[in-house]
Amino acid sequence: MIKYSEVKEKLKIEVKKPDQTELAHLTHYFQSYQNGVSHYFRKSAIEYGQSLDPSIVNEPYFQGYLPFEWDIPFPPHENGTFKFIDLFAGIGGFRMAFHNLGGKCVFTSEWNQYAQKTYHCNFGEVPFGDITKIGEKEIPEHDILIAGFPCQPFSIAGVSKKNSLGKAHGFKDETQGTLFFDIKRILKEKRPKSFLLENVKNLVSHDKGNTFKVIQKTLKKLRYNIHFQVLDGKHFVPQHRERIVIVGFDMDRYNANEQFDFPEMPDQTHAIEDILDPNPDPKYTLSDKLWNYLQAYSAKHKAKGNGFGFGLVDMDGISRTLSARYYKDGSEILIPQEGKNPRRLTPRECARLQGFPDNFEIPVSDTQAYKQFGNSVVRPLMQAVGEKIVNELARLDEHIRKGNTISAAV
Repeated sequence: MIKYSEVKEKLKIEVKKPDQTELAHLTHYFQSYQNGVSHYFRKSAIEYGQSLDPSIVNEPYFQGYLPFEWDIPFPPHENGTFKFIDLFAGIGGFRMAFHNLGGKCVFTSEWNQYAQKTYHCNFGEVPFGDITKIGEKEIPEHDILIAGFPCQPFSIAGVSKKNSLGKAHGFKDETQGTLFFDIKRILKEKRPKSFLLENVKNLVSHDKGNTFKVIQKTLKKLRYNIHFQVLDGKHFVPQHRERIVIVGFDMDRYNANEQFDFPEMPDQTHAIEDILDPNPDPKYTLSDKLWNYLQAYSAKHKAKGNGFGFGLVDMDGISRTLSARYYKDGSEILIPQEGKNPRRLTPRECARLQGFPDNFEIPVSDTQAYKQFGNSVVRPLMQAVGEKIVNELARLDEHIRKGNTISAAV
């Protein structure tokens, strides 16, 4: 393992701290060596290396001198069986899922600085920032494009809030709603074999179905054959979490004859008590003031016939959907406690609720951690979908390697 302190000692120089973009190039360059895509990141990485000491820039040895700790929980595969890119990456739920399937991530983009920190801490790679400022030609070749593009412009809560503020939502939200078209330009330029897109269930019905029609039409015009289904994470974790999953296969390569089906959902056997810590810190217990407020708020809306209120979970059942607003009061998922007020989930429990293993590092504050896990995906559900994609690509590519024509009979 090469550690930052060891590098400084070995070089006997003061190592300049890279900025975020330099870090992204450096970490991508290191992890892409022998992938056939390192040339996408070489120029910036070498420029940084020359600022350290021109004498060390002698490939391939240069990559061994990069000033990072690589003893990370989820190091990259030396030789992945396929390549993928991770857009709107968050903290790496998709990254982990496809890593577990043998994939090698060759490009990552995530604009939030706190999510970048968590991602780097776990995968040893700093994501590039705002995808709208990254040219599609700068992105390496890949087999699968993965993108959980921002859901706020389409979510029920997001639409309701924007309406109340008189703001645009959906594709009219210029800050987030149009990010789908950044996916479009990358698909058009790079032509990956397949893609996986994920968003909130409400995407299907948003704007009376017109938003989803635009998405389908756009993907079909790019000559991708698409499959979509609303899937619920409750079959893998003790959380009701419905998401639309869209999978596409390149028609020019596979002639729209892939035999793809979404995975069968296993029986729902998980319970919220399975993910709880036995001795949580008392700080997660609601104060009297907050607990009284939530009860009064719920009673007021119940009297009006509304469904707003807190969610006190059944310990043998599953929770409501964990949201990015959980840090505010924890109201959607409260854990009952005998003889005292209910409590929030801890950040580690939130990680488990999304299917992250306990060796996943949480290097940020509780507030940021709640936002990050609330915005993430149910990792084992996405891994199950990913397995179906990877297996189908392997089957089709093997058929092509044997010199056969792709047809419906494959």
